Amino acid sequence: MQPKGEEEIREMKIRQETGWLFRVALFFLLLSSSSAVWADSEDILSKFHPYITVREDYSNNINLTATNKKSDFITVVSPGLKFSTSEKTYGMDMDFNAGFNIYAKEEDKNYISLLGNLNTWYALTPRLMFRVREYIIRSDEVYEPDYSATAIPGTNLIQREFRRTPYIRNVVEPSVEYRFGVQNAISINYQNNLYNTQSRTSEDSMENFISPKLTYWFDIRNGISLEYGLTLGNFQRSPDLVGNMAVGRYTHRFNPKTSIFAEYTQLWRNFQGPRIDYNVYRPSIGIEHAFTPTLSSKVQVGYYWADPNKGSSVNAPFYDILITQRAQRTTYTLGFQGGYTENFFTAENRGFTQYHRALGRINHEPLKRVNVGLFSSFEWSKNVNAINLLTGRVTEIDRIWSIGGNAGYQLLKWLTLSLDLSYRENFSNINTADYSEYRGMFSITATYN
Repeated sequence: MQPKGEEEIREMKIRQETGWLFRVALFFLLLSSSSAVWADSEDILSKFHPYITVREDYSNNINLTATNKKSDFITVVSPGLKFSTSEKTYGMDMDFNAGFNIYAKEEDKNYISLLGNLNTWYALTPRLMFRVREYIIRSDEVYEPDYSATAIPGTNLIQREFRRTPYIRNVVEPSVEYRFGVQNAISINYQNNLYNTQSRTSEDSMENFISPKLTYWFDIRNGISLEYGLTLGNFQRSPDLVGNMAVGRYTHRFNPKTSIFAEYTQLWRNFQGPRIDYNVYRPSIGIEHAFTPTLSSKVQVGYYWADPNKGSSVNAPFYDILITQRAQRTTYTLGFQGGYTENFFTAENRGFTQYHRALGRINHEPLKRVNVGLFSSFEWSKNVNAINLLTGRVTEIDRIWSIGGNAGYQLLKWLTLSLDLSYRENFSNINTADYSEYRGMFSITATYN
């Protein structure tokens, strides 16, 4: 496959940089034009909440390198705007801010960050619901946060940049759902995932994903869900991807607190060029149980086979375990995940990767205006050489652990202080991938309510 032309690459970058801003402008245009329907202008203005955050970051290893570590202080000034409304048939939540990032030493790294979230919905009838979700992030963090729906809060993508270089990701997810029973529904979900980086060692990418899904309950105890997914992936340099996914699940509900399920997932991954195609087969079983109104758990275990059209197959256990305890003032989260993950639309574009992850988090509110938290995690990942044979990569095994804590204090109704401290370290079989980092962040946020 020939590399994409400069004109096509430039076109993709323009779409990535401007698409979200265009939609925000359109959103506010529609908002202002519909004021007569919603309420008077004074009521609308009360739903806007501007704010500003001033943050001071410190890292003793800003690029997460094994040698020649560089420490720096980063001052971030982030004005933002929140908007929220919910009526009987429609609603909208939006939060957007831009950050001016100023480095004390590495002045050439100064840049503007973005962080935005949008969730809007409209019920055309009591059974027919339209929804649009979107998030945008522009950052130069080496590790990108994982914002996917199935991610444990606070985790990052396994893939990384190898120096602080600004990137932008914009994910748009429109969907439509029709309910034909209390629990029965058919839906179509679409996702457009754009990734653009200024790094010379990474590549831009665009994902288009469409997924129809059917959920049907035969009676109060027995139900099925069937889902199909089509992935079209376009890459700046790598071979383009056509992917298919099929998922079927049968669920038996013993009572409102306990249900068990059996699930089968199959993936087909075909590349339009010199990269190895492969299929993945994954049967699994699981249980969801609420011990108490505040203590719930989900356990899913299985086995997978990844079968490439060249080379040896890869197989191992798969598991996804999440335990959550929500008390009046304290929330405990304990998660374990393992098996495989696919990250084609990221900094490294590794594709199929084996991994194991454990994460624990405690959030506590000792006083009405005070909250504190502790977290720790460990992650093992392996880029499987058998499947990525034609990429020329060396099999890399990373062992990353981290620990940290945070505290927040609402000094006034409109003024909040927060402090985050953490330590992170990677033990890799490739010496240049090793790193350790101490990090601290102190921030002040003022909000107009």
